[in-house]
Amino acid sequence: MAKAIKQIKRIEITEEQKHERDLHEVEEALLKNKEAILETLEVLGHMKERGVLSLASALFGQGDKVLHTLVKAADKPEAANTLKNLLLLVGVLGTLNVSQLEPLLLKLNSGIARVAKYRDNEEEIGYFDIFRSLKDPEVNNAIGLLFEFMKGMGEDTSDLERNTQLPEDQALHKVPHHSG
Repeated sequence: MAKAIKQIKRIEITEEQKHERDLHEVEEALLKNKEAILETLEVLGHMKERGVLSLASALFGQGDKVLHTLVKAADKPEAANTLKNLLLLVGVLGTLNVSQLEPLLLKLNSGIARVAKYRDNEEEIGYFDIFRSLKDPEVNNAIGLLFEFMKGMGEDTSDLERNTQLPEDQALHKVPHHSG
């Protein structure tokens, strides 16, 4: 029969073996995340080329002075007013229904592109030219769009003011669609 084990002798790891094991773990982690590390190094390289790292280093090195300057600037009444306006603007932007705004912005961009291409030929536009252009479907559509916009601008929106609800949760005004 075998003898019973009475003592357990622990294997002692030397400092050198522990160091080698840690180094191996780090090496495995580096290999596992190779692509992310290379991309990070590339970003850091671009930041160094553009002086961002030098700027950040200088800001951290002069942290107290920079903080003092920022606090002095923020202590002025104009800064407080600017901050209030900025917060109000951000709040208003949060209430915009972007899906409804997108078609209008696309039309606005199209109009700006036409104006950019327009060559001022200094020819006078007469009354008959204006009336004739009303038959142009694009002009007619733009005028209809402008009228609908003006009607919307004239609506009573007092129930929506200072509203922090999402656009889809707000009371929407029905806009009648006019044809022809």
